[in-house]
Amino acid sequence: MEYQWLIDRVDDLIVNHSKTVVVVFLLVTVVFVGGLGSISSESGQQQFIEDLPSFQAIEDINENFGDSFSEETTSTTLIQESTNVLSRGALIDMLETRNRIVETGSLRVSDTSTTAETIATTLDANATTPDEQLRAVERATPSEIDAAVREADETNPGFSSQLSDDFNRQSASATATQGSVSHRAGPGEGAATGPGGASEFPPNKEDRIERLVQDDSSSIWVQGTPPNTTGITTSVVLPSALVLIMLFLTVAYRDVVDVLIGLFAIVLMLVWTFGFIGLVGIPFAVLLIAVPPILIAIGIDFGIHSINRYREERVKGTGISESMTITTDQVTVAFFIVVGTSAIGFLSNVASSFPPTRDFGITAAAGIVFTFLIFGIFVPALKVTVDRAREKYPIPTFSEAPLGSDDSVLGRLLSVGVTVSKRGPLVFLLLVLVITAGSGVYATGVDTGFSPDDFNPDAETPEYLQYLPESIRPPAEFEYVRLNDYLDENFEQDGQVQMYIEGNMERDTALEELHRGAADPPSTFRSDRRQADSQSIVTLIESRAERDPEFRALVDRNDRDDNGIPDSNLPRIYDELGENADGFLTEGRGSTRVLYTVDGDAEDEVVTQDAYSLSGEFRDSAQPTGSVIIFDEAISLVFQSVIVSLVLTLIGAALFLVAAYWVIEGSPSLGIVNMIPIVVTVVALVASMRVVGLKFNAINGTILAIAVGIGIDYSVHVVHRFADEYHNTELYPALRKTVVGTGGALTGSMLTTVFGIGVLVLALNPALGAFGALISLSVLYAYLASLVVLPSVIVVWARLRGDTDADIPIIGTIETAIRNRGSTVPSRGNE
Repeated sequence: MEYQWLIDRVDDLIVNHSKTVVVVFLLVTVVFVGGLGSISSESGQQQFIEDLPSFQAIEDINENFGDSFSEETTSTTLIQESTNVLSRGALIDMLETRNRIVETGSLRVSDTSTTAETIATTLDANATTPDEQLRAVERATPSEIDAAVREADETNPGFSSQLSDDFNRQSASATATQGSVSHRAGPGEGAATGPGGASEFPPNKEDRIERLVQDDSSSIWVQGTPPNTTGITTSVVLPSALVLIMLFLTVAYRDVVDVLIGLFAIVLMLVWTFGFIGLVGIPFAVLLIAVPPILIAIGIDFGIHSINRYREERVKGTGISESMTITTDQVTVAFFIVVGTSAIGFLSNVASSFPPTRDFGITAAAGIVFTFLIFGIFVPALKVTVDRAREKYPIPTFSEAPLGSDDSVLGRLLSVGVTVSKRGPLVFLLLVLVITAGSGVYATGVDTGFSPDDFNPDAETPEYLQYLPESIRPPAEFEYVRLNDYLDENFEQDGQVQMYIEGNMERDTALEELHRGAADPPSTFRSDRRQADSQSIVTLIESRAERDPEFRALVDRNDRDDNGIPDSNLPRIYDELGENADGFLTEGRGSTRVLYTVDGDAEDEVVTQDAYSLSGEFRDSAQPTGSVIIFDEAISLVFQSVIVSLVLTLIGAALFLVAAYWVIEGSPSLGIVNMIPIVVTVVALVASMRVVGLKFNAINGTILAIAVGIGIDYSVHVVHRFADEYHNTELYPALRKTVVGTGGALTGSMLTTVFGIGVLVLALNPALGAFGALISLSVLYAYLASLVVLPSVIVVWARLRGDTDADIPIIGTIETAIRNRGSTVPSRGNE
């Protein structure tokens, strides 16, 4: 396929219509600026798990049982600590605090839930108002309160889950409890739709509630919404990245005007990318924080290669137009190959099960195309325009020397790979193969994880961040995280599994089926006499029958097999239970839920398997849910997404490279040569993850596809430059010219990328910090593989193609031995 006409057309636009090109790009920028105001943000872990069946089940449970959550709400958590939060004094503290919060109209309270309220209504079923509930506790004796605690634990699902791990039912004591306050959100404020997803409304509600706390006999802390660190992290990371980028651009270009051109192009690239997500409606989530540094890194790489190649021609005395034509003829094709393979790597994330990961893939792919257009067309056109202006006006030029030369220290260091390729390429590659294979086996042990901790910063921010300007300085401590750590330490988080069952609960066999479902539970489920430790409409009926003779008689009359489970006249029994049944039956009695206690020390994967096994025992549709199951399913999807995106990336990139080099050079095998350093990079990266104890999670699950997408940039530049030089130059001189010329630009690009993306370690989100470190590490590995391993691969490739200049000592020795042996064998004519 002939493509040079297209390159010539681009050359003509850049060289002969440079000003027009610059103006067109600026006009397009105005269009993207219009999308900046439409950017919305999204934070927290819910965005990753909202499509899971188990998460949808918990959403249905929240909607169908108890109060309706159809109204947009936000929430606040109240955490109470005392020697005994179930004592009379501590209960009064919580109720008085609750009353003050409710009475403050500006807090727009729609609902509250505390153990103190549950105990108050257990003491007096007619205590329906806040004041009546307070009086019920004030008038009760300690023994009455203890009895109410035990009764509440028997009859109220979730009562014990609001209490700390040290809750003792017999002594009616616990050292901590947690309650919640729901607030009606204001117009356009959004809702608290999941962990980490709430908006801060009413404004400053935490501070306002803290002033209302009653703490005579206990301590009450207020935990609001999770900190949205996206904005803070962006304000810290981007300026830091720009400072480092400015530093390395100065070193790479050593010219003020060229540095300004590079920075201006970066700004345009960011405007186009952010404008794009605003125009298409992609929310700015935590993963997208990594997109700007990635695009900046690739953009700088393109810019350095373009300017460096242009300078290589200019120092020879070649004119502006001819130098830029030679430059764009070469680098445009390389840029296109890089963009194609990188876009494949990024778009492979569209196959992910996580919506934010899919958005990341689309955004990064669009961004890489924008990067190609801006640095492949706009920057050369602007450079031509500026250099022509320099010939007319006294605009200072500080340096036009390219990075890297044969006699420079950098040039000698870059030639190490060429030296190895001369002396023993095959032995070296066999050594690399053994190390890579061993690392690959080791890398299979890398773990996966999905935890709320992946989305929260540390409770205390690093001290060095406190020296930042006040406008971008994060708080010294995140109170939400501190309290969350307290909850993790003192409350059982994963000790419960819920079963959401959809079916007609008024049919005669409904309760018998629930009862049978709890018989002989799996090993991870707590049990008593081969019956699961659970809370359900069945246990509620049993508890009511134990203390209410009249209700027990009703049950007995409708219990055909005398096992204590009614199997007829169920609507009447439900009516007798009254509001107590709301925690287990939906209003239309078309679904129910069962709460099972599970071994908190059991592996999440085993608990999940057991829960799904138990769900098969029910006649109706039964969906297990709970934090254990949700996060275990998310972990499975993380691993699946990693493997799928990696396979798609490697296959897609390999096919693209083979096709590209077939069309461009007539040598598809160069595409395979191009892939070898990438395989080495990916294996080394995953092995490094295991060494330092990093797990694949929802955030860094994209890292392998990104490593391929970015890393291939380095090998493409080396292979394509070599192919160009190899047309007119012998093997080793072409190889040396490639690694010294292109290697100099790669070194500047690598340093800028490693440190530019490396600033993500400053991110307040720990997973994002690890993500930045992994990207930097992948770039470093790709750089080393391209300049140290790739030259030997190219020499072996050249020898296989019949180039006798490719000196491979072992093969040469074998060939000589074969020739010598052939010369000593007598011919048949002499026999």
